[in-house]
Amino acid sequence: MTLAEAAAAGGKTYTYADYCKLPEGTPYQLIGGELVLTPAPSTYHQIISMKLEFQMVAFVTRQNLGIVLHAPVNVYLGETETYQPDIIFIARERMKIIEPQRINGAPDLVVEILSPATAYYDLRKKFKVYERCGVREYWIVDPEEKSVQVFVPRDGKFVLDQEAEGTGEVSSRVLPGFTVRLESIFEG
Repeated sequence: MTLAEAAAAGGKTYTYADYCKLPEGTPYQLIGGELVLTPAPSTYHQIISMKLEFQMVAFVTRQNLGIVLHAPVNVYLGETETYQPDIIFIARERMKIIEPQRINGAPDLVVEILSPATAYYDLRKKFKVYERCGVREYWIVDPEEKSVQVFVPRDGKFVLDQEAEGTGEVSSRVLPGFTVRLESIFEG
């Protein structure tokens, strides 16, 4: 039985060492010691991701603030937690967390775009781990609702800082001056 088949059967707690044994490109994330199959997202999901990432990359590059990366890239947050967020930003002064095979620690900003297969994890399990591990800003993008929620830590817990649905804009606290109009990522 392959590791992926064993993961589908369930019952075992997996670690980063197990995760590394998966063949390259295998669509799994390690969430709470569980190997979670994350199938390819929809084309609409990918269009939203591309539009948001393009804006973020342009802003970050223009100001030489750090680096923006997109899935699939492994973000290691503990022996039983290795995720592949849709978009991440790492500040220039924290570039040392970028290793050849993974990001070793919490990115400064994480964007997760909800999809039916991953929404539960993005909203619950990963949310709590991002909070605990020190992500400084967490964006949840909902293609169905055409909404964006921006969470920031306060007293060790994420709090909703901003929310827009359909129209309007949200701004980053980690990237001061970076604002996204919802129509620019959800339409066209």
